[in-house]
Amino acid sequence: MKTTLLILTTAALAASFPAHAAGDYEAGKAKSTTCAACHGPDGNSTVTSFPKLAGQHRDYLLQALHEYKIGVRKNPIMGGQVQALSDTDMQDLATYFSQQKGLTLKY
Repeated sequence: MKTTLLILTTAALAASFPAHAAGDYEAGKAKSTTCAACHGPDGNSTVTSFPKLAGQHRDYLLQALHEYKIGVRKNPIMGGQVQALSDTDMQDLATYFSQQKGLTLKY
């Protein structure tokens, strides 16, 4: 009886967590050509005024894109760029840039 209750409780808990879409690396790579103009072809910008995207955490990149789209983050260039992006586009881009070699932590 306790085993059955434990299994049902675990299953209910697992089902209650939101599923995170992983994004598609290859699709993100294909969609990143517009981003390359400012952020570099692999997300490693050589211009200090444009942030490096390569190696950033996927969830951070996705959150930033959403915030530009809804206007929480204010930047006329990024605000305009993200308006045409779907949620899938943003997930794909975040996946691609997060998997590029880039940022390293310095301790």
